[in-house]
Amino acid sequence: MNRDGDRNAPHATSDLGRRVAARRAQLGLSWEDVAERAGSTPGYVAYVEQQVPTPGVEFLVRLANALETTVQDLTGYTVELAPGAARAGYRARMDDIGEEECWELLGGHGVGRVAIEGPEGPAVFPVNYRVVGREIVFMTAADSSLARASASGSEVAFEEDRLDEAFSQGWSVLLVGPARTVSDETSVRRIKDAGSPEPWAGDGRDILVTLSPRRVTGRRIRVPGAPGTPSGSADRGPSRT
Repeated sequence: MNRDGDRNAPHATSDLGRRVAARRAQLGLSWEDVAERAGSTPGYVAYVEQQVPTPGVEFLVRLANALETTVQDLTGYTVELAPGAARAGYRARMDDIGEEECWELLGGHGVGRVAIEGPEGPAVFPVNYRVVGREIVFMTAADSSLARASASGSEVAFEEDRLDEAFSQGWSVLLVGPARTVSDETSVRRIKDAGSPEPWAGDGRDILVTLSPRRVTGRRIRVPGAPGTPSGSADRGPSRT
C-alpha cells in the first residue's frame, strides 16, 4: 500500500474509521506512516478505516498518539461537548508561537472563526478556510455580515485552535487584518486553482473573501509529561497570561 493506494481507498464505513481517515489526511500521513507510529501494520490501519472493527483500548491509545489526537476525539465522545471543560494541567505553562509555526499549524485548510464589528456589536462566525499564499480564504453569502464587512475592507480577526482535553493542553492562532471581497477574474482563478474552500453550510455561499493579516500571533499551553512535551519543560521561565 502507498499514498496512491490511499487516495483510491473505499469510503470508511464506521464513525471511527471516518475520523481516523480524516485525521490522517489532515496530517498528510499514509497508512505506512501511521502504522510505523502506532507499532502496527498498514493493512490493519486500512482495516480500521474501511471496516467496522472494535479495536482494543491499547491499540486505540497508540493510534490516537500516532494521529496526535485523543481516544475521546477519535471515538466521537467529544463531538457535542464544548471544548475546554477539562481541568487545568499540573504546572502548565503558556508559550508564544512564532509566525512561521502559526502558519504551519493552520495547515492548508480547516475550520476557524472570523470576528467582525457589526451594527449590533461584535459577531463571530465559523468558516471553512483555505490558506493561499499568506492569506486566509473563505466563502460567504452575498447578504451576510461577513460579505458587507469585506466589501468595505474592514479589519477582522481570524482564530483557530486545537485542544487536547485528555492532557489539558493545546494551541491558538490569531490573525488580524483587512478582509476584502475578491471579484476580479485573475484573482478568482488563482484562488480557485489553489482549491477554494467548500462551506459546510451548503449552497448560496459564493462570495470569495480573503484576509491579508498584518499581525499573526499564537500561544500554546504545555503540560510537563504530556505527549509532545518534554518532562519539566513547563518549569523554564515565568508563565505568561
